[in-house]
Amino acid sequence: MHPDLETIETPAAVVELDRMEANLRRVAEYCRTHGLAWRPHVKTHKSPWLAAAQIRAGAVGVTVATPREAEVMAESVEEMLLAYPPVGATKLARLMALPAGVRLTVGLDSRAALEGLSAAAREAGRTVGVVVEIDVGMGRVGVQTPDDAVALAREAAEATAAEYRGIMFYPGHIRSHVDAQGGEIRAVNDRLGPVLEALGSAGLAPDIVSGGSTPTLWRSHEFEGLTEVRPGTNIFNDRTTAEVGACGSDECAYTVLATVVSTSVPGQAVVDAGSKALAKEELRAAGGGYGVVAGRPEVAVKAVSEEHGILDLSATEWRPEVGSRVRIVPNHVCVSVNLQEWVHGVRDGRLVESWEVIARGRSSPAAG
Repeated sequence: MHPDLETIETPAAVVELDRMEANLRRVAEYCRTHGLAWRPHVKTHKSPWLAAAQIRAGAVGVTVATPREAEVMAESVEEMLLAYPPVGATKLARLMALPAGVRLTVGLDSRAALEGLSAAAREAGRTVGVVVEIDVGMGRVGVQTPDDAVALAREAAEATAAEYRGIMFYPGHIRSHVDAQGGEIRAVNDRLGPVLEALGSAGLAPDIVSGGSTPTLWRSHEFEGLTEVRPGTNIFNDRTTAEVGACGSDECAYTVLATVVSTSVPGQAVVDAGSKALAKEELRAAGGGYGVVAGRPEVAVKAVSEEHGILDLSATEWRPEVGSRVRIVPNHVCVSVNLQEWVHGVRDGRLVESWEVIARGRSSPAAG
């Protein structure tokens, strides 16, 4: 490990920049090949600098989930989709205060959210795009029937200061291996097809059909009518992404650098990266645990408390010493990044840059 990394106090988030850049090139080429727009979700990196890197690589804009993310990303991008219904006067006020040059589109699934957005936009003297969210099987949000989609799309088309632009969906319930997703994708199309047909018949054919996720990214072209994809995780990838075949282990760019602090209990080692660095999200697949040591897939983080991570050494002859440093690939990178204040970029083993995770949290920049 290069001495530069030895100067970083652990636990610390580290990104292999060469891997990250290769991940960006891969998705950009995939989207060009299939005629899809690429609108990555910034929830994974929460950095305006990395959003700018995605735009340079070919992204048409970004996807955000919170007003804080929107405010921060407005520093780097002009085309933005808020893929979350903004309900409440303070959130709407923050969105309407975005720079005038930002072309904002909002995903929503209710008349109440539409009316609030329209009123706020009218008062602010700006026009906001609207995409109607469709439930394609996850059962979290989204209108339920083609008739519901037509009704809300029509209201959006007629609303003051709003502009109907299309539909969005999120197939987040598809967590199977990439090679086994065909049936689930067909089931999504069984829901999408009637919605697209009904909208077309009503004179409301969508200009935008926005969807996709990192687990389904490489099969996005199989979704009916899709015009753009919104992957987030794939800029870094993580253990879950690798488990479902959406990336290789050598495409996981993000790890948490940790120090072994105890080897007293036989068959395990304890590191200083616990739930406050890795997140307490267990792998929903064989092997379980909360992460895996990079380069040693047989060594999982079998348990975490707030500041302790316990490495299971039962399947390896490797025995780290107190003071040894390891890199841990978390199960869910998005949650891990949100726990960090800074992320450190390395290239060829050298620390070359660090950036603040500035878009985490909820408060506005003015509020601190």
